[in-house]
Amino acid sequence: MPREKGRKVVASNKKARHDYAILDTYEAGMALTGTEVKSLRAGRASLVDAFAQERDGELYLHSMHIPEYVQGTWTNHEPRRTRKLLLKRLEIDRLIGKLRESGLTLVPLQVYFSDGWAKVEIGLAKGKKAYDKRQDLAKRDADREIQRAVGRRGKGMDA
Repeated sequence: MPREKGRKVVASNKKARHDYAILDTYEAGMALTGTEVKSLRAGRASLVDAFAQERDGELYLHSMHIPEYVQGTWTNHEPRRTRKLLLKRLEIDRLIGKLRESGLTLVPLQVYFSDGWAKVEIGLAKGKKAYDKRQDLAKRDADREIQRAVGRRGKGMDA
């Protein structure tokens, strides 16, 4: 059977980009059990309230919900278990250094399959204040209004 090609998104965390300013992104593998992979391939996962944290020089993903596999038996997994993130040692050390130096956190942005391998995109993030969120919403609304005006002008509706 030929290997899968491309990228198939399973779950994305839309709220993360609203609540955090993403400074940098990293692609990491995950240490998963067989039933977790099968459940992910069925398109079932949730990143709500998920976060990554350092423990003993390694990075772990907490609170990511992968529901139990429907056809699984006694070998099924625990839905919200802690999963180890697989990164190169240099990347792990760099991330741990950045996490310790300032008020940054690691937030999962997407879970996807890349060429058949389960991956998670994690972002090095800084929390936004309420006024930052309001500014982002106002900027997005202004950009949308500009695009509408340009579209109307292109169609000859505005003079």
